Amino acid sequence: MRRGKLDDLAAFATVARAQSFTRAAAELGLSPSALSHAMRALEDRLGVRLLARTTRSVAATAAGERLLRSLTPALEEMARGLSALDDWRGAPSGTIRLTTFAYASRTILAPGLPRFLLDHPDVSVEVIVDDRLVDLVAGGFDAGIRLSETVERDMVAVPVGPPLRTVVVGTPSYFAGRSTPLAPSELDGHVCVNYRLIGGGGLLAWEFERDGREVKVRPAGPLIVNEEVLVGAAVRAGIGLGYMMEHDVAAEIADGRLVQVLGEWCPPYPGCHIYYPSRQITPALRALIDALRWSPK
Repeated sequence: MRRGKLDDLAAFATVARAQSFTRAAAELGLSPSALSHAMRALEDRLGVRLLARTTRSVAATAAGERLLRSLTPALEEMARGLSALDDWRGAPSGTIRLTTFAYASRTILAPGLPRFLLDHPDVSVEVIVDDRLVDLVAGGFDAGIRLSETVERDMVAVPVGPPLRTVVVGTPSYFAGRSTPLAPSELDGHVCVNYRLIGGGGLLAWEFERDGREVKVRPAGPLIVNEEVLVGAAVRAGIGLGYMMEHDVAAEIADGRLVQVLGEWCPPYPGCHIYYPSRQITPALRALIDALRWSPK
């Protein structure tokens, strides 16, 4: 197959996954108009419409979906082959720009990033900690680290942490003379410490699930903060209940300094993933992904 035709097929796969000429063009280093023209030329050559276009979105047609399913294994194999050549290009170097949120910065990057930098002296890393979701391409980031559920579907995502669990806890002194909540609805009768989301400005919903039933509540309380350390300080002082990462309070639950409630309503969920918009990444980013990658033991 001629190289031009192969490039057009790879470009089609990028557009179909991104569902946007703008995002796909940024990933491919082309202008949206040039990419759109190339896709129309490809459709003319093949004699079939591959993409359904509107003023706001792009989606693969039935024929396009079938072609994408056929192309994806081959393109992934080619990407792996190209990536393997990195071993022959010397040590990773250059700058990696990462966006992440406070919890991942503290539990994923703080333990792993110093060792990575010591092992790769020619790599520099810039980390921007922001609870708001950021467009990687528009923000000039190479990758991000977020909870799996917030990563866009068109991104390549690799786990960098174990499954997580958010729990509701309070001190024994707080519960003295108070009833124990047995269902999320009973939180209305309790004092709760709330977290305000920086991006949207709303309060973080306390999310629960049991027997397939999902419940979200935003209980009231005397303190609202946008910093998780302050949530922990208030809860540990006995001000009220907190909705906190189990990882942060497991030892205190175990030795009785904190009491966990609604445990059956708090199932685990997928943890943090590092994600990026292209399968063809720099050796430096590949090395960082390999250093942070998590897998079940």
